[in-house]
Amino acid sequence: MTPPTPLVQSTTVGGLKVHAIQAGGQRLDGGAMFGVVPKPLWERRIAADERNRIPLGMRCLLIEHPSGLVLVDTGLGNKENAKFHDIYGVENAGAGGRTALEDGLAALGVRPDDVTLVINTHLHFDHGGGNTWRNESGAIGPSFPKARYVVQRGEFDYATHTNERTAASYFVANYVPLRDAGVLDLIEGEREIVKGISVISSPGHVPFHQSVVIESEGATALFLGDLVPTAAHLPLPWIMGYDVEPLVTLESKRRILARAAEREWLVVFEHDATVPWGRVVNDGKAYGLSR
Repeated sequence: MTPPTPLVQSTTVGGLKVHAIQAGGQRLDGGAMFGVVPKPLWERRIAADERNRIPLGMRCLLIEHPSGLVLVDTGLGNKENAKFHDIYGVENAGAGGRTALEDGLAALGVRPDDVTLVINTHLHFDHGGGNTWRNESGAIGPSFPKARYVVQRGEFDYATHTNERTAASYFVANYVPLRDAGVLDLIEGEREIVKGISVISSPGHVPFHQSVVIESEGATALFLGDLVPTAAHLPLPWIMGYDVEPLVTLESKRRILARAAEREWLVVFEHDATVPWGRVVNDGKAYGLSR
């Protein structure tokens, strides 16, 4: 499998090394990805294929932290079948039966046992599917056996009480085994998880979505998750049709992008197939990336 961007792209945030790992790619309907934005507008930024799907990444972030390796989101994992992969245009196979995320970790010299903390922005299958692993016997357990997993309590409750609209995105095999194994930490609200790594509330895509802030030596990076999935979604009204509360997303974007632009944060895009990160600016009309 050839990822849309390099498998690993690395930078520093202050004294911390951070690595963007392209945990595979997927293709989703462009109309769904851009909501009320007309196709003639969004297609100027991301071209659609013959099935009206646009290419997307599944970017995860590995942070080399003094307390241990921290992984933000985990991609799709290995539990879904070929039909599922075709519907969502998934390409996440790595070498020798591994996933692309595992390949990215291996390229950095990291084994699953080396990861000590996993933070999920939310529990949709393309963000938390790699939390767990199906072995050859069919048993499912934590993909990172020595890690604690962190997610909002409200998100776990939301993911375990789905309805007709939300059930297609939440699969209990991705997170209930973590609770059963005693490795899931359910938190409430904004807080520092380890020194310099915090979560902030960014609801709208789902009610308890969180984004991850990394701070070190005066520098800051923000892992946006699905608040702003691609660089093309930086304009405030460019909001996914998948968002369950789009007007809440609008206010989350307004608040967080203003802070990111004012403080010159590096923002990391989880689903952009080509752009891993950049710095946000506002030209007086809309948000974009500095050049």
